Amino acid sequence: MLLLALACKTEPKKTPVPLQENAPEILTELPEGSQIPEGMVWVPGGEFQQGAVAQDTHAMAHEKPPHQVIIDGFFMDVHPVTNKAFGKFVSETGYVTIAEREINWEEMKTQLPPNTPKPHDSILQPGSLVFKKTKSSVPNLYDYSQWWEWRIGANWKHPNGPGSSIEGKEDYPVVHIAYEDALAYCKWAGKRLPTEAEWEYAARGNSGNVIYFWGDDTNQLKDFANTWEGEFPVENTMADGYELRAPVKQFPKNGFGLYGMAGNVWEWTSDWYSTKYYKELWNNGTTKNPEGPKATYNPTNPYGKEKVIKGGSFLCSESYCASYRISARMATSTDSSQEHLGFRAVMDIPDPD
Repeated sequence: MLLLALACKTEPKKTPVPLQENAPEILTELPEGSQIPEGMVWVPGGEFQQGAVAQDTHAMAHEKPPHQVIIDGFFMDVHPVTNKAFGKFVSETGYVTIAEREINWEEMKTQLPPNTPKPHDSILQPGSLVFKKTKSSVPNLYDYSQWWEWRIGANWKHPNGPGSSIEGKEDYPVVHIAYEDALAYCKWAGKRLPTEAEWEYAARGNSGNVIYFWGDDTNQLKDFANTWEGEFPVENTMADGYELRAPVKQFPKNGFGLYGMAGNVWEWTSDWYSTKYYKELWNNGTTKNPEGPKATYNPTNPYGKEKVIKGGSFLCSESYCASYRISARMATSTDSSQEHLGFRAVMDIPDPD
């Protein structure tokens, strides 16, 4: 992320699924005898409209056109991976996150424009991006450097840099997690990252074509999600009770029983980011279990290798990104780690022996 400095019940209810004649078979119900893994919920399969809904005035171009998607059922972590869970993984494996590793300039410069000068060695040190409030209003909300600071020594154990700690915050979402870090955890846990379509379908919580999982009323935001209340990035009124990150399960769950699918921390998905992808899906009609484009494509960052992240974070506000909306998506470099970026995992039904 230095580049910028230069997301046990065994009998779930049946869910009606809209199907067209001759539509693909969908896994909606948990097979008999299957158990829901601890800390996960069963997300029954179904068909939904992925992308921006018509009434969403904050919708961005890369959230359009909306398109029909069919998703098979799967298990999903009930909340983002916590510091406690990630700590157990690190303790058992000795894993070192990208934010803790020495920076490889030769690798980094492949994602930068040709002939980008090498920064001084004092800057090329392990660290991550940390949020900092500004003292006055920001005239240009597209200049992220005004509120992001590359802080040497910032990582999942020290989220605000040296001197900070996660002690007493074991139930907070783990952050400063790069894509590779999330994959490593998933492999250890016997899980995987969700596709963008799975994540969005799960976030909707069987609520239909609405902007948020609770409906279309933005006035209820503070009751359902941890976001930025007030003038960003100057003052957070904490109307939702939190200035920065919040512990998991502090806000209501959605219709599938999932917590934290709006705000608090962004979450990784397995999809490459492409500005052309939604148009391709729309052209296909209805797509079953899409896994994302084959390669990343972003004209504004042609050298980057970017994945889709979903859900928004505690930094999203009405005046800034409003990415606590279900359809919101953002491109993030795979080597990026930030104070507001975490993940949750999913799992398929095991194949019968």
